[in-house]
Amino acid sequence: MAPPADGAHSNLARGALGPGGGTPRVVAVVVTYNRRDLLIEALTAVLGQTRAPDAVIVVDNASTDDTAEMVRGRFPAVQLAAARRNTGGAGGFAYGLALALADAADLVWLMDDDTVPEPGALQAMLDARALRPGGPPALIASRVVWTDGRPHPMNTPRTKPFASKAERLAAAAAGCLPIRSASFVSILVDAGLCRARGLPEADYFLWNDDFEFTARLLRGQAGLLCPASVVVHKTAAFGSTDADPGQRFFYEVRNKVWTLRSAAPLAAHERVLYGGATLRRWARTFARSAGRGTLARCLLRGLAAGIRSGPRPTAEVLTGLGVTMPPDPALLAVIPRPDPPVPPQGPAAPPAVDAS
Repeated sequence: MAPPADGAHSNLARGALGPGGGTPRVVAVVVTYNRRDLLIEALTAVLGQTRAPDAVIVVDNASTDDTAEMVRGRFPAVQLAAARRNTGGAGGFAYGLALALADAADLVWLMDDDTVPEPGALQAMLDARALRPGGPPALIASRVVWTDGRPHPMNTPRTKPFASKAERLAAAAAGCLPIRSASFVSILVDAGLCRARGLPEADYFLWNDDFEFTARLLRGQAGLLCPASVVVHKTAAFGSTDADPGQRFFYEVRNKVWTLRSAAPLAAHERVLYGGATLRRWARTFARSAGRGTLARCLLRGLAAGIRSGPRPTAEVLTGLGVTMPPDPALLAVIPRPDPPVPPQGPAAPPAVDAS
């Protein structure tokens, strides 16, 4: 199945300009869950950019640590979207991106709540957009480091396999590298292309939602890793995604099967390539795990769920958050609606899982 027809993408914006040749409207989206203090750091850094975003949206995934009250009190200019239940990172980014698209964004800057961008991070990505020959890319990812300055192995974008010489030269002209996918730690995405290709799959809950979304967005499009745009990912420990995941391994397996079954994000030869890489990474995860019995059970459950079912429509997953999807799917935006208050619901995941 070919990717959606959107050849007009290159005409949506040129360089660092928005529609009509003006400055692009950049909306930042931060998804948070029970990381109040880290969110303070993240928002302070986002609002303190040398080129600040035009609007900032925080999606609070039903935090229980007074996150919502903190945002309202300390960051009154930030739009707070408080979900009634934890939808995981996948649902949070789908909801936040939809709100940004409804807010007439030209570009959307997506990041986690434990991501602290350096002051020039956004400007560096905008500069790279303007410098790339042939027009701006669909997506630009920041260089992600840990608290000690080392490159963070959890957030290394996948370089584009078999990138052509022309692609490498165009990326180099912007001071960048060509990539095929990226994480939600810090990416700047073209809003027009998001409207054409859709929101993240909210039903993934956590893990591989960013891989599926960015691979879908970048199929047939240019993506760049911008080394000049630096963010600090303040994870509790320095490690990669193949560290022992415990119960979360279910989501890794189910969501990867869903992604590899879908024709939208990856071409057939790419599914073979990434499928092989996935098996090797799973083997490393098992080899390093102290709880292989847990991983084995999650593997079987994840394979069964991934093969027997598919992700529910994002609008269905977001039901109960006080939002609805418009009838025209091309708009791809949720519209808040007033609903009577209801008691908070628990996350659709093991209680111990932190799904920001």
